[in-house]
Amino acid sequence: MSTIPALTGRQKRHLRGLAHHLKPVVIIGADRVTPGLISAVDAELTAHELIKIRITDGDREEVEEAEDALVRATRSLHVQTIGHTLVLYRRHPEDPKIRLPRA
Repeated sequence: MSTIPALTGRQKRHLRGLAHHLKPVVIIGADRVTPGLISAVDAELTAHELIKIRITDGDREEVEEAEDALVRATRSLHVQTIGHTLVLYRRHPEDPKIRLPRA
């Protein structure tokens, strides 16, 4: 299993700018991270590459746990967390739409 290259600060800034206007495409409720939720996040990452995820009624620790679980399960990269909203990125394997700036 190959490692996913980390994002540089410049790349994260670029992705945060692109994510600013996005609405959350996945809402995590009381059940938190389930296999079905992981499948939904995986499908959204494949379709959009950059997504926002909203976690309802969770404290900081629950948000961090959900972030860690989703990043590992979907092999994505964490871009940003603001409150209860996560931004994740995963480059499309065949047809990337987002072009990252060079390091």
